[in-house]
Amino acid sequence: MTATKAAKDPAREGRGGKAVLLILLVLVLLAGGGYAAAYAAAGDELPRGTTISGVEVGGLSPAAAEQALREGLADRTERPVTVVTEDGDATVAPADAGLEVDVEASVEAAGADRSWQPQVLWDHWTGGEDLDAVVSVDGAALDTTLEQLEEQLGTAPEDGEVGFRRGQVRVVDPVPGEGFDREAARDALVAAYLSEDGRAELDLETVEPAIDEADVQDALDGFANPAVSGPVTLVFEGTPVRLQPREFTPALAMVPEDGRLVPQVDREALQQLVGDRVGDDGAPVDATVRIVDGRPQVVPAQPGVTYDPADVEAVFLDLVASPGERRARVEASVAEPELTTAEVRELGITEVAGQFTTYYPHADYRNVNLGRAAELIDGTLLLPGETFSLNDTVGERTRENGFTEGFVINDGILVEDLGGGVSQMATTIFNAMFFAGYEDVEHKPHSFYIDRYPVGREATVAWGAIDLRFRNDSDHGVLIDTAVSPSSPGGQGSVTVRLWSTKEWDVESITSDRYNFTEPATRRLSTPDCYPNSGYGGFDVDVTRVFRRVGESEVVRREVFTTTYTPSDTVVCVEPGQEG
Repeated sequence: MTATKAAKDPAREGRGGKAVLLILLVLVLLAGGGYAAAYAAAGDELPRGTTISGVEVGGLSPAAAEQALREGLADRTERPVTVVTEDGDATVAPADAGLEVDVEASVEAAGADRSWQPQVLWDHWTGGEDLDAVVSVDGAALDTTLEQLEEQLGTAPEDGEVGFRRGQVRVVDPVPGEGFDREAARDALVAAYLSEDGRAELDLETVEPAIDEADVQDALDGFANPAVSGPVTLVFEGTPVRLQPREFTPALAMVPEDGRLVPQVDREALQQLVGDRVGDDGAPVDATVRIVDGRPQVVPAQPGVTYDPADVEAVFLDLVASPGERRARVEASVAEPELTTAEVRELGITEVAGQFTTYYPHADYRNVNLGRAAELIDGTLLLPGETFSLNDTVGERTRENGFTEGFVINDGILVEDLGGGVSQMATTIFNAMFFAGYEDVEHKPHSFYIDRYPVGREATVAWGAIDLRFRNDSDHGVLIDTAVSPSSPGGQGSVTVRLWSTKEWDVESITSDRYNFTEPATRRLSTPDCYPNSGYGGFDVDVTRVFRRVGESEVVRREVFTTTYTPSDTVVCVEPGQEG
């Protein structure tokens, strides 16, 4: 009997395929449910067994992990870091160094975020890692701390210097220091912050100065040595100004810049140096005469030079950096003085032609006013034919001009006004002029006689009304030299005037007897500025000025000054209504 194969049934095959798919689907659903269950069971807890810098945080929620991390690291974050070197040690407060644990970032890095990633779920259930806490670093604060540590534990390098003194070059040699490799030191401090012992061991290494020996030598060769090799001449439109090294080196310096020494000019000092030779502000300065060590000395004239200080600086720097010929032109315009040195020398101001001294009782206002007047008059130079005016020279007597209140004569009595006492300067100048033989242009004696002055030979002044003027009618110049010796309680003061020139006259003064006497009146005043006074009479007097050539006996001419003094009235101060 032959066996035969049975035929396939299509319906049965379709039902079998569906069953397989159903089984696979069930298996997938079962696996997915387990994965979801694993995700749900993990929650937001950190992986089991996780530690951060040795602190157990595994299985904790992020908030609980942050709290545990703060408490677990407290003893390390609050202690100082000990920095140890071969030469000593120091401590650093973490807060001062800008070190701080970022707790939130540390927990997040340990796996605090929920995730569907298989690897994350696997790590959660199979065990976490031992991680380092995240440390935030304030770079500026850490650098400042390292600088302070270098100052404390190391030695700062000393830059080389090149300078100038009294026309010579002065050198300060560079000195290496000891410090840290900054990058290694930063890493060591951060690592020691949370370490078990809190120690950072740092190696000191040689730190070269920013300006080393090579930089010093470059500065010497390129600028400093040529600078002091000889004088420098600046030419201003034909006017040469020759400067020696001892004169110009105070205006020079070499300063560090980008690791080298570069030349620098003190423009103000250079301007002052040049200005002393050519005149300031472009204005020419006339020659004059000053009293030096008790003798007249000619002060040379200075041309006025207008120039740009920046041009002077640029030309000067080029010259001092160059060896050999050191002369160059500076763009400038020159104005010549009106009175040259030669012309002043020809004025013949060599000796005292006339002098006089007056004295005064103590009063503070006299010291102030006479001292200020002397200051303004002293050094006045009169050329032949010029006229001196006290009012023009001294100016109005105001507080702004340096004067104060004092007694003056007004309407025959004493009152207070600014500039009281200046008439004593007028009297002293008048007498010096009188004996020098110069021409009297204007003078007015006091209205009544003041016995500390020579009778008939004195003068008063009042701003805008009465002046003292005399003309230099000689062929020589006249220098007015004034001096005040202040009074003190119990001691009188003095005013001295000397007229320096070439003496031409021997002058004799002859005073007549007094005549035409008048009697004083009595005034009863109730004004607030009333000052009592014991009066005395008035009179007339003649003073004759007799001229003789120096060393000769023959009288050349005579000049008579007639003075009428009014009485000084008696003043009685009374209450208002009692004036009669």
